[in-house]
Amino acid sequence: MATVAFTGANLVDGEHPAQPGTTVVISGKSITTVAPDGAIEVHADRVIDLAGATLMPGLFSCHFHSTYHELGSQRAPFGMEEPPALLAVRAVRNLETALRSGVTSVISAGASFDIDASMKTAIAQGLIAGPRLTAGSRDVSTTGHTNDLSRPWWWEIGADGGLRLADSPDEFRKAVREEIKRGAQIIKMFATGGHGTIGPKERTELSRAEFGAAIEAAHERGALVRAHIANRDAILMAVSLGIDVVDHADGMDDECIERLLAAGTTVVPSQFFPYAFWQWMQERGHDLAPGASDRLKADMDEALPVIARAHEAGVRMVVGDDYGAVGLPHGRYAAELAFYVEQAGIAPLDVIRWATLNGAEMARAGDRLGTVTEGKLADLLVVDGDPLADITVLQQPERLLAVVKNGVFRTDALPAAAA
Repeated sequence: MATVAFTGANLVDGEHPAQPGTTVVISGKSITTVAPDGAIEVHADRVIDLAGATLMPGLFSCHFHSTYHELGSQRAPFGMEEPPALLAVRAVRNLETALRSGVTSVISAGASFDIDASMKTAIAQGLIAGPRLTAGSRDVSTTGHTNDLSRPWWWEIGADGGLRLADSPDEFRKAVREEIKRGAQIIKMFATGGHGTIGPKERTELSRAEFGAAIEAAHERGALVRAHIANRDAILMAVSLGIDVVDHADGMDDECIERLLAAGTTVVPSQFFPYAFWQWMQERGHDLAPGASDRLKADMDEALPVIARAHEAGVRMVVGDDYGAVGLPHGRYAAELAFYVEQAGIAPLDVIRWATLNGAEMARAGDRLGTVTEGKLADLLVVDGDPLADITVLQQPERLLAVVKNGVFRTDALPAAAA
């Protein structure tokens, strides 16, 4: 079993302030030693003096759409913007991009044609390079919900694409069970409109009984449930029903924060896409619809202080967003971390926790991933620089010196000196 020792590391372990002068040893898939330099005698097949470079956990992206590419740029049925085979090829490329960017784990927020489940298998079999993938479902919601409205009835071609429609508690149970049968580990639901969709954020798309039946069915079979939610009442309903993950959480207030914290629910604020889309419109000097730019900016200005309050209260926050939508290409994952530091005033260490430890806890893998800790799996990132001093170093590909997943170097620009 091969061993690698990193010495002279500036350790940012995903939980605590930086620990310069640290030695970390990995053996096979696991981290076996974390100790101050000189505290142990190092014996390894490869010894790498990081000379102050940062060693940190691999990143999580917790709202990931593997198939998205310029979503919204063309009028097409949702999830059928391109042929399924081409969507799968896009997924391969996007997953490889994520891994090379230091993202060693992704949690799906939905994909069409069961592509996520196939990608997960292909990664496990070594057919493609990619991060750990928690496979997602099609979007489960009611007939005529906000994404169903993007698919006019006259375009019906006998395929569901990215949607799975249901219109009663029993239909929701069946829909969830079918998605799990097809390989979904996390069920994506649409509970409201708003947040980048054509439907109004005030509209709730399903009944309490339907929502509850879906969550119950998923939990009975060991799957997580996440939902697109953009109003206060729907957040409170979802939390009371036991949802695992609230996406976006537009409209969150202090009561929501209190309930989310008490329930241990994860929030994926995903405000980077609205910001990127607003910038995209500003650069072009026009709105896609009258007043759209101003409304988008007002929603962000309202949301960011509430996100900061939720974080301070202790709500589990994670990173991840609608990469692949118009204005936000895949590959900009690290820019999202800088966004929350610069625009929401979150400390860099806390944002890194969002992207490491909190992501692992959302994936129910906190005992195996998310921190550089003895006994955990060796998913690691080596950075030329200190992201606690300058979070933007994570956006510079040339400064990502190595990406390690499961103890294997997936990228490696480090010295090859042997012990």
